[in-house]
Amino acid sequence: MAAPRRDTRGIVDATELFAHVDFRRREPAGPLRPYLEHYWLIDWDLSRPYASHVVPHPSVNVVFQHFAGQEPFAEVAGVGLGLFTQKLAGRGRVCGIQFRPGGFRPFAPDRPVTAWTGRRVRFPDVWPEADPRAVLDPDDEDARVAALDAFLLSLGPRPDPQADLAAGLVDRIRTDRSIRRVADFARAEGLSVRLLQRLFAGYVGVGPKWVILRYRIHEALERAEGEGGVDWAALAAELGYADQAHLVRDFTSTVGVPPAAFAAGVR
Repeated sequence: MAAPRRDTRGIVDATELFAHVDFRRREPAGPLRPYLEHYWLIDWDLSRPYASHVVPHPSVNVVFQHFAGQEPFAEVAGVGLGLFTQKLAGRGRVCGIQFRPGGFRPFAPDRPVTAWTGRRVRFPDVWPEADPRAVLDPDDEDARVAALDAFLLSLGPRPDPQADLAAGLVDRIRTDRSIRRVADFARAEGLSVRLLQRLFAGYVGVGPKWVILRYRIHEALERAEGEGGVDWAALAAELGYADQAHLVRDFTSTVGVPPAAFAAGVR
């Protein structure tokens, strides 16, 4: 199983984020790795407020959070459909679990993953017995990771071939830029479009077309934050857009500013 990702795809202005918070990724226990991308841990102690921005992956997250002046809490965060903004101030800590696309359903098998999409549902409405303090209170990072492992293992996930299939299909979309049309992708995988869409609804939480578009935006965002200028027309063609205008439209609607303006601001 691969180690936690080292890229910053989805994080808007990652350099600025890392200047304000202590951000780490950690591997889960072996039995949990088929279901999870990684754990992500953030601590901060800020003299001035700061807002982080993320273009979410097609993944469900479970997030344990402690903000200054508030009681610790935890919530299930379904796939985010738009830009996610989190304001940080004072001192705080977050311990997050990012599931692989398809990997959350074995932990909550009673409903399709679309039931969580665009929603943030706090405990105890999901798992009444879970105690956020068990994860958030330890100062030792290894102890926090062990508490996350214990929490997930207590839920008793069972292997699900459909979850494995969904995860593999999403990973193929993420890594293969030639995948641009849902009908062509379904045909190549020996599935009907309707069956593919039902699988994604049940196990990913968004449709295959949405996943294709979201990974295009992640790629464009990463290019915009890189050194040097970007040939947006060439990038649009590389990502499978009909023209530059379509890329600009999708980027602007997701990130909030046109790609050229974003790139200039970052630099």
